[in-house]
Amino acid sequence: MSRQQGSGGKGKSSGRSFKDNKDSAPSRSSNKPKSKSSARGNAPIKKKVQLQTPSNPNEIRLNKYIANSGICSRRDADMHISIGSVTVNGKVITEMGYKVKLEDEVRFDGSRVNPEKKAYVLLNKPKGFATTTSEGKGRTVMDLVANATSSRINPIGRLGRNSTGLLLFTNDESIHAKFTNSKNGVARLFQVELDKNLKYEDLKQIKEGFKIDGKLMSVLDISYINGAPKNEIGLKIKNTGNSIIRTIFEHFKYDLIKVDCVMIAELTKKDIPRGHWKHLSELEVNNLKML
Repeated sequence: MSRQQGSGGKGKSSGRSFKDNKDSAPSRSSNKPKSKSSARGNAPIKKKVQLQTPSNPNEIRLNKYIANSGICSRRDADMHISIGSVTVNGKVITEMGYKVKLEDEVRFDGSRVNPEKKAYVLLNKPKGFATTTSEGKGRTVMDLVANATSSRINPIGRLGRNSTGLLLFTNDESIHAKFTNSKNGVARLFQVELDKNLKYEDLKQIKEGFKIDGKLMSVLDISYINGAPKNEIGLKIKNTGNSIIRTIFEHFKYDLIKVDCVMIAELTKKDIPRGHWKHLSELEVNNLKML
């Protein structure tokens, strides 16, 4: 009796206990309500994944675009955007998180914003390179400064393919504006070699100014070069191109043999071998801005 109670009671009790534990544990771990609860817990994560879209490398948030230009911080940019101080392609933008393309025209209080780091590169151009940013033109000056900076710089003014000397590149629109301003401009000094000696009366007329087809041709200064033949001339102009030089001398029946830009404002070719470039120093940049 005692053995039956011991074996039977323990066996039944143990069997019920094992069965209950075995059956109930999987049931609790795999029941539907818990599965639904687990699904609900994961739902927000799935939504976040769905909301994420691949970033477009050609787009940038407007506040970052402005902050990159050095005007102000992103937080301050948001404030200026909210009050309507910023336009994109002529339209006032007040939307937070608005994205722009690098080629868009962004203006802050009316002034153009450039999101790239300002770069100023001075090249001593050799012969045989065209002053253009267009492709398919053979060798260009852009090939010579390709490794100078990651910023998108452009040349200011032009030098003919066979002309040599200094050429300034930058993405700073205020500097571009100084050079292309029709009233002020920036002086450039050229050393010109002609096919024959320049007559004094022609030099004097060029210095005083003259008209071609009713258009006034004027230079800042012109002179013979000390110790050089009379066919080598120093010529200072503010025009950004050098076609005016050819126009002037062809009017007086001279052919150009060499055109070399030896100075831009106070910038010279010192320590820049032909075909090489340098970054302007902070002092040189500031001097240009004060012109």
